Amino acid sequence: MKAQIKKIQLFSVTVFILALLFLLFFIIKNNPKQNINSEPQREKLILGFSQIGSESAWRTRNTESIFEAAAENDIQILFDDAQQKQENQLKAIRSFIVYQVDVIAFVPIVEDGWDNVLKEAKEAGIPVILVDRKINADPSLYAGFLGENSLEEGRRAAQFLVNKCRNRTGPVTIYEMSGTENSSVVRDRALGFREIISTNPKFQIIHSEDGDFLRSRGKEIAEKLITQSYKKDGLYFEGQKIDAVYSHNDSMTLGMLDTIDQYNVNTRNTIIISVDAEQKSIDALKAGKLNCVVECNPNLGPMLMELVKQIAMGNEIPRITYNHETVFTENDDFSKYAPRGY
Repeated sequence: MKAQIKKIQLFSVTVFILALLFLLFFIIKNNPKQNINSEPQREKLILGFSQIGSESAWRTRNTESIFEAAAENDIQILFDDAQQKQENQLKAIRSFIVYQVDVIAFVPIVEDGWDNVLKEAKEAGIPVILVDRKINADPSLYAGFLGENSLEEGRRAAQFLVNKCRNRTGPVTIYEMSGTENSSVVRDRALGFREIISTNPKFQIIHSEDGDFLRSRGKEIAEKLITQSYKKDGLYFEGQKIDAVYSHNDSMTLGMLDTIDQYNVNTRNTIIISVDAEQKSIDALKAGKLNCVVECNPNLGPMLMELVKQIAMGNEIPRITYNHETVFTENDDFSKYAPRGY
């Protein structure tokens, strides 16, 4: 009797299992979205990114923008801070190649010396995007450039000066504080500026000093000018009064303003033009310490991630992609200025 009951129970379990399998088969067949052949979830794209450093609020914001946009687009970043040394960037790019990242992006410190490492990246099948600064290299070795139009920035700075001095008959002496030597942004900001002022001989650049984009150098340059003249009515270079200062970035400009305040020098009649548009330079513009600030927009992250995704899908990207930029002047309605965020 007990054996017969066990047989009946075993039979019932078998029927139940067969019915369950049949039901499962029916559900899968009639619900293709649940089919085991559905496309698997893709892995994250990996971007190797080398930044030149963190020498200014602009540079810090540039890095933040890239990290923020990467997170929003679910892109993983392998990051390297080159600390202003090209040899560090070369090592970083080679480490990205070894890691086999999907795309490499970097801010080149200087223009020259990149051909070999870019050839290595190309041989590894890894596309490269230049960010913020350009290089002297075979264009076929990198996919494209994303950043500011530094030539146009120089033109805009000069155009403000020309308009400001349009009724002036005498010479206009200009002192230039340039950035890191042999970088594309320095070359183009200088070329664009000279292109515009060269149309009128009254504009004369009496000296150009390398400030390496550093606030400390701006302080040093201003201190040298002030202590050599011992005058309080403005800035002088070798006995000649400076009518205008053209600074290639806000860090140097703010450093110069620090020293001007320290020595209590009156520069109200000195036209001071800067590039970047950090919040502190906009504040100085509102306070009447600057006359013009040409924007260099650091928020390149969203556009960079779009380019990375396009390349990863096998698409070509534009050879040059410029960010939107504007100009802030002493004649603006300051109430319309939104906080810069850096």
